[in-house]
Amino acid sequence: MKKILKLELDEAKVMIEAAKKKSEAINVPETIAIVDDGGYVIALERMNGARITGPEIAISKAYTAAGHKRSTHLFNTEPNGPALPGNEAFGIQHMLNGKFAIFVGGFPIVVNGEVIGGVGISGGNGEQDTAVGTAALQALQEFLSNDGYEVVTDADIKK
Repeated sequence: MKKILKLELDEAKVMIEAAKKKSEAINVPETIAIVDDGGYVIALERMNGARITGPEIAISKAYTAAGHKRSTHLFNTEPNGPALPGNEAFGIQHMLNGKFAIFVGGFPIVVNGEVIGGVGISGGNGEQDTAVGTAALQALQEFLSNDGYEVVTDADIKK
């Protein structure tokens, strides 16, 4: 048997609030999705003024990051991004009824070396979505640090 960590609503709320704060600081209304290790939504918030398409996109980014255990932009990063033409996962974004996102804004939530969920950000450009997503991960690190947990906070995460 394996003991596992489970992401819960308290942690998701901390991440959402940090993401919103960063979004407000850079003046970009975002949609933020937090999913568990199975890709199911724990928390979702679309900020005032954010695009109506944001929830579906943010959920797909979070789902992909959690399920495939890597930041979504790494699928298209040259030269070996697996979703690039000629590479082993070319076309993967057409799987799972449009739930697989291979562009910037999805990050796995890695605690103590285990993927326990994902965060998806939609509404800004790649740089903005990355800043908001990493702010959410950093907030989780701060929230859990007193309990001895370590959270990966880099943008380029691949497990």
